[in-house]
Amino acid sequence: MEHVEPGTVRAWARHLDIEPASVDPDALRSELTAGTIPGVLAAAACSRGAVAVDGERLTYPELRDRAVRAAGVLARAGVERGTRVVISAPSSMRFVVGYLAALHAGATVVLANPAYTSHELEALIARSQATLLLVDGSATTTAVGTLDLAELDDPGLDPHPGAALDSDDVALLAYTSGTTGTPKGVPLTHGALLASIRGAMRSWRWSADDTLVHALPLFHQHGLSGLHASLVAGSSLTVLARFDTHELISTAEHERATIVFAVPSIHQRLADLDAPELRPLRRLRLITSGSAPLSPAVADQLYAKAGLRPLERYGLTESGLDVSNEYGEPMTGTVGTPLPGVEVDLRTPDGDATDEGEIVLRGPQIFGGYLDDPDATAAAFWPGGWFRTGDVGRWDDGRLVITGRLKELIITGGMNVAPREVELVVEACAGVAEAVVAGVPSQRWGEEVAAWVVSEPGHEIAADSVIEHCRSRLAPYKCPKRVVVVESLPRNAMGKVVRSALVAP
Repeated sequence: MEHVEPGTVRAWARHLDIEPASVDPDALRSELTAGTIPGVLAAAACSRGAVAVDGERLTYPELRDRAVRAAGVLARAGVERGTRVVISAPSSMRFVVGYLAALHAGATVVLANPAYTSHELEALIARSQATLLLVDGSATTTAVGTLDLAELDDPGLDPHPGAALDSDDVALLAYTSGTTGTPKGVPLTHGALLASIRGAMRSWRWSADDTLVHALPLFHQHGLSGLHASLVAGSSLTVLARFDTHELISTAEHERATIVFAVPSIHQRLADLDAPELRPLRRLRLITSGSAPLSPAVADQLYAKAGLRPLERYGLTESGLDVSNEYGEPMTGTVGTPLPGVEVDLRTPDGDATDEGEIVLRGPQIFGGYLDDPDATAAAFWPGGWFRTGDVGRWDDGRLVITGRLKELIITGGMNVAPREVELVVEACAGVAEAVVAGVPSQRWGEEVAAWVVSEPGHEIAADSVIEHCRSRLAPYKCPKRVVVVESLPRNAMGKVVRSALVAP
């Protein structure tokens, strides 16, 4: 095991609420990666927890029984250890059963957005070399054998004994978003997925007494991690197949939720409500935010109206959850400190340590390399096993602040501008609800800063006022030269802005 810096061990100890001398890095990482998801499901079947999706509820013994019987259907369809199975379906109990059944039978699951066109779905099947597609009755393709999730429901099926798996078997084959190029395959082992959620759970003091509610899609790792966490703890989970502000609040109240997972776009919708409407959320002990940067103004609004300050955390497809604010003291504007088992460093383009630069990570939840792409894998790691995230950050009193992406960095007149720094200033301008900043071509500067802004209800925004506001707070080269007022920002399923879809002024 590589040497772990004392400062990192102290950060882990704060998350774990123990003394640094009690932290054994090797033992900790072994504990985080131990086992498989089917093994976790088997252990959860001895608990009092349950999972509910869109009104259908199963106790964990019932869920495991359905999953191991459904695995028999998959086995008869040719699924065995290492088989790749695509699941294309919206969130439902059948999705949960199909996912767990596929893992029980030994498969590697490939998650597909059910909104994909036939062309996109067939491209994913070809790219992943999957041999079976599980659908909810809507997706069709001739590219591969297909099973409807309804065919896994027969209670008379014999239980499948389960494939002989260990923590190094690949559970998920995820794909990068592809917004800046061809999506790359990211194999994630059972051990990596468990290490990712276990580190966060220990930091967030998760127990069997907790109840999680969220409205995030299960075909995305953020939403699926809620299922993993609930199984690990034997706690209860309720998933809403579609997000509706009032339904999320009423469900959290009805289920006596203690935890809610959310993304910034959900926090924005909640913050738009009046304080009395948010009162049921005051009993939450934790509400998280991830998948995209959270506006400090939105965080402050939620705190003022509901007494809730979202706990921001940071992670990527390739690395799971890596950094989090400490439980009980989330700070706006930072994603916190390294989670247990994770090391974080900042590097220059040459790989030297620096106070502000590219964020690199090392830990048991980091993937081992891109699927069938040795060149991309070699480019993604520095010597010593440090994964290059492509994100840029700086330390602020020992806490990590994300300042942008390397590929999003704006170079104007030879000066570097981090978009997130400008976005925070623009979002603080009166009447601005949200904003995104990017570089656009400029004959004079090479690139110049542009801002796309969404106004708050009832406000009209003048581009000149936004620019003047920025000039009072930023160096001239960082200020937007152009401001575009739009009705909404283009976002993906998890609320992250798709910069490639922005229309240049």
